[in-house]
Amino acid sequence: MPPKKGKKPKLTKAQKAKLKLEEEQRRLREEEEARIQAEREEQERLERQRRQEILDMLEAKDSKRRGREVGELHSLLEKNYFAVIKYKNDAAQMCKWEKYMQCGDIPDPGVQQDINTFISLWRDDPTCNIKTVFKQCNLALQLIEELEVLLREVTDEKYIPKYQETLLHLQDIVYTKILNISMEILKGASNNIDTETGNMQAVVKDENTKLCVWANLMRKSRFKCLTFKEVGMGFELTKQLAMSNIAVRILHTTYDHLSTLSRITHVKTTVAPPRLLTVFDEVPQEVPEQDDGEKEIQEEMQEEQEEEPEEEQEQAEEEVSMAQYSEETKGSESQLSRDSTHTEDGESQVVTQVEVVEAEPTPPPPEEDEVFSNEGDEVVDLRMYTPLGGVFYYEMFYLPPQSIHINGWEIRRVSESRLKVFQYIPEKSEDEESASTLVGVSVRLPDTVVFLETPRVGRWDAEAKYWRMDGISDFTCQENAQEEEEEGEDDEEEVVQEETGPVTKVSFKMDSFYPFVFMQKTYANFPFRSWEVRPLGKDSALFTIHGALIDLTITIQGDQCMLQTDRELNLANLFGKWMSAPDLQQAMIKAGLNVFVNEHTDKFVTSCRKDPRREHVAYEQMSLFASVCTFSWSKWNAQCGPQYIVVKVSEHQGIDPVPEDSWNLFQVGAKRFQKLEITETSEEFCADHHPESEFHSTFIHMLQDNMSPEGISRTREAHFIFVDTVQSLFCATRPLMFC
Repeated sequence: MPPKKGKKPKLTKAQKAKLKLEEEQRRLREEEEARIQAEREEQERLERQRRQEILDMLEAKDSKRRGREVGELHSLLEKNYFAVIKYKNDAAQMCKWEKYMQCGDIPDPGVQQDINTFISLWRDDPTCNIKTVFKQCNLALQLIEELEVLLREVTDEKYIPKYQETLLHLQDIVYTKILNISMEILKGASNNIDTETGNMQAVVKDENTKLCVWANLMRKSRFKCLTFKEVGMGFELTKQLAMSNIAVRILHTTYDHLSTLSRITHVKTTVAPPRLLTVFDEVPQEVPEQDDGEKEIQEEMQEEQEEEPEEEQEQAEEEVSMAQYSEETKGSESQLSRDSTHTEDGESQVVTQVEVVEAEPTPPPPEEDEVFSNEGDEVVDLRMYTPLGGVFYYEMFYLPPQSIHINGWEIRRVSESRLKVFQYIPEKSEDEESASTLVGVSVRLPDTVVFLETPRVGRWDAEAKYWRMDGISDFTCQENAQEEEEEGEDDEEEVVQEETGPVTKVSFKMDSFYPFVFMQKTYANFPFRSWEVRPLGKDSALFTIHGALIDLTITIQGDQCMLQTDRELNLANLFGKWMSAPDLQQAMIKAGLNVFVNEHTDKFVTSCRKDPRREHVAYEQMSLFASVCTFSWSKWNAQCGPQYIVVKVSEHQGIDPVPEDSWNLFQVGAKRFQKLEITETSEEFCADHHPESEFHSTFIHMLQDNMSPEGISRTREAHFIFVDTVQSLFCATRPLMFC
């Protein structure tokens, strides 16, 4: 009889025994799992406790010797700093004395009376001899460079307008003097006619200026274009202009005064902001009023000071002083320059950069400033783009009245003292294409610069005083091109100049002639792919930067630097030349090989966003050991967060690559420097310290734990000038931030 619906069948004894057994096994399994889990948790707790005890022991050990380590760093940096200051002051005094002993007629641009006298006398000088004028212009260019240096180093804002006014006066006179030369050449155009074309053409040049002048004496509609093959510059005219009474002047200057004018007009120039204090600086006696956050920091430091041993009392007082001074030292990441501040009574209270990092909070990011914000996208932002190769002035003027020879007499109508600009207004007919009303420009790119990308063209807006990128059409760039000189009055006649090497030629069209420049993105070679500083010997090192587009190597020997690269670049004036670090920096920027940063770099380049104070700590102490240790980039530096810095280090010397197994990773923090357990090939980042290492309060003492006694001894023999040069290159490139 089948069981009734809704009732479960009865279990047999065997089934009940089986279920009971399964239940017992499940209970035993759960108890075993709970026991294992408890044991695991206990082991983890014990391991955490053990690690914490080790950390507490290491921190206590580090705290005990902190005063000694910071004092040693303090003494070493202070010794180097004052030696560098004395060396540079002596060099400046010697340079000033040698200039004085030369008894030359070159005025001091910093003395307003002297420079005003020079400007007045030169402006009124009627001399139009080409060699004399070029010599005077080169002297003025030297004064302009000195004024630009004064503007960069000015500490009192009241001098900025004076220096800028003097600089603009000198630039205007240089342009006017060259214009006067053009006027004299064009006045005698009829006496220097080219027998083949019937027109006049002339080329005058020196090391800074190339001047090409063409006079349209024949005014034939068949004329189309002309190339000055000596300098690789040419132009193309419309039919309307070919029949006009005009002259074309092409002026190429290796210097760029128009960009300077644009910056002065649109960007406010201020004195350099106060830099964050380093070991070299002195704490002023008068401190600003503190805000609530600073008072809390000071109170915490005072509480800690009561618990510290007597040997650390003096150090804690310095930390309190730094907390009081933090308001003045707050600033953007650009404050890595190296200047000193002096107290009125001459006494110095020197504090280390490590103490600055501890005393000050991380500053907020700088506020975004606006340049040409209301002018449109076509206006060139000179922070984003850098003009290279100088300025090309393409201009049209009315041809001055020519002389007439009658019975041995030369008769010339008296004209205006300056050339009159020809305003080109196209006469466009209904059946005429718009392209036929455009003028053409062809230029051989200067061989003194390197364009890492296809150059951009910026034309000058004289009314608004800035560069623009609109109005440029039919842009072409030819590599390995041969220069051609064409006289358009006969299409079949063509003169070709054979070139001995590859030449890059650029041509484009505009609605009229304007001054223009070739531009490249300022940070085209950013961010860096990697970097390395490798010691070569005593006071010698190799600084290699693998940029986004080109790899560069700077050899450092004392205070001299030499640039090298694996690529074949025709820059004999730059590569293989020894020069100081500041001179090398300016030369590389002018040549288009920029690897240096400024206060605007972080607005246009992706970075690791490191705290500039901790970053400077690393540069400051890495420079001390750069004659013995090889420092390199680590991929973990971008993943460890803005409050930490990770550097790869090995005690290695020579041109041979560092063996992979000899690298160590070190982490730079606010209060602690430690060796990391991970390697460059680890799967993920971990901040655990290496089991066989200790904590230290300075980077150099952390490095010494992993160095040989001979290596430690050699670091103390490094010359202060070499250390200063390495640090200046670190601060100028900031590889820990932009790699």
